[in-house]
Amino acid sequence: MPSQPSRVVEFSTLEGKCAYLDDKRMRMEYKFIQDCPELLNQKLTQRGWRRFGEYYSRPNCVACKACLSLRIDAANYKFSKSARRTIRKNKNTKILIQTPTLSINHLRLYDKYHAHMEKKKGWKHYSLTPNSYYELYVRGAMKFGKEILYFIDNKLVGVDLVDILSDGISSIYFFYDPDYAHLSLGRFSMYQQIFIAQTRKLPWIYVGYYVEECSSLSYKGDYKPHEILQNNPDLHEPTRWEINE
Repeated sequence: MPSQPSRVVEFSTLEGKCAYLDDKRMRMEYKFIQDCPELLNQKLTQRGWRRFGEYYSRPNCVACKACLSLRIDAANYKFSKSARRTIRKNKNTKILIQTPTLSINHLRLYDKYHAHMEKKKGWKHYSLTPNSYYELYVRGAMKFGKEILYFIDNKLVGVDLVDILSDGISSIYFFYDPDYAHLSLGRFSMYQQIFIAQTRKLPWIYVGYYVEECSSLSYKGDYKPHEILQNNPDLHEPTRWEINE
């Protein structure tokens, strides 16, 4: 693992339509980091940055602070009766953790999931080329990036992209086969992350942005106890996370 990145480029987008709230405007700041060391990744994650490939980003909006970075207190998380029912429903689901890969099954599942979400929630549907998928979910994984694959009867039904760091798991992206929606694979994948964190004695699950008024992101508040990052600290500034009741 390198102790220093080989290249860093910082930039910001122009203000545009918000991806989460229809009446808001959004501006993102980015860091392109080649050969990102795990310690730098962890510091960025602790400060609200999200990794996709070799790009790290976070909102930097002038007039809105609705995007809140949330982390689940995995060390003190208690599985509810509902959670245990979901876990029992998936007793025949097989799990494999490995370095992120690219296959035709990944691409087909990704496309199927997003076509479903376009109909269900109005998401814009973009089919990814193999190169685009590789740039987003495989490149930049280093040793910390992993994919958690879910199989039923040897069929790939879910892909969970995560970074496993020294203080927790950064939850990057999950997509699944909508034909298996009755198994609540989204919740099951989160429970698996919590279970993995508890097994490895990692205190936190960094789940990205919680936006109370956005249905695609508000569900994150259901996982308690959790903390919310205060402000957008720079790398040289200390972080302050506060318990959110």
